[in-house]
Amino acid sequence: MADTVHDDVNRRDFLMIATGAAAGVGAVLTAWPFVHQMNPDQAVLALATTQVDLAPIAEGQAVTIKWRGNPVLIRHRTKPEIDLAKGVAMADLKDPVSRNANAKDGSEATDENRVVGGKEQFLIMMGVCTHLGCVPDGANPLREFAVVEGSEKTGGWFCPCHGSQYDTAGRIRKGPAPENLAVPPYKYLSDTKIQIG
Repeated sequence: MADTVHDDVNRRDFLMIATGAAAGVGAVLTAWPFVHQMNPDQAVLALATTQVDLAPIAEGQAVTIKWRGNPVLIRHRTKPEIDLAKGVAMADLKDPVSRNANAKDGSEATDENRVVGGKEQFLIMMGVCTHLGCVPDGANPLREFAVVEGSEKTGGWFCPCHGSQYDTAGRIRKGPAPENLAVPPYKYLSDTKIQIG
């Protein structure tokens, strides 16, 4: 009789473990479609990187492209705009950190740390104000940062929502925005072509 009791205990333990394992597998198989649907679809993955040809962007011209659903500002800066950005003292900056995904964390917000060396004429940055997420406007030059180039004034970006003002390197100079405009991760594929992301 002792053997029968022992056999019943082993059989009961086996049935409990097998039932628990089957329930666990069933739960995973049931949950998988719900978890999988949260993964980004192919259209989103295709937007993870984007390539831009900079050759058609004339000196002094700015274009806005979309990357990951956000605007990216690309400006072909003029020499006076570059000189103006390089001439800013670090003590005059509201945010001293470069906010550049391509630079070392915590690097200073010098103009050199906001662009790629040797290609400083192209400024590439996110077009999202760091205050409340509005899109700054660079079409109307700012008087505060303006320099005269011929008869045309050039300047930085202005966020019309709450008055944040960014200079010709995209650094916050006035207004409620707490940080410089972020520079996205990008690299040059050739002299005139970049890949963002």
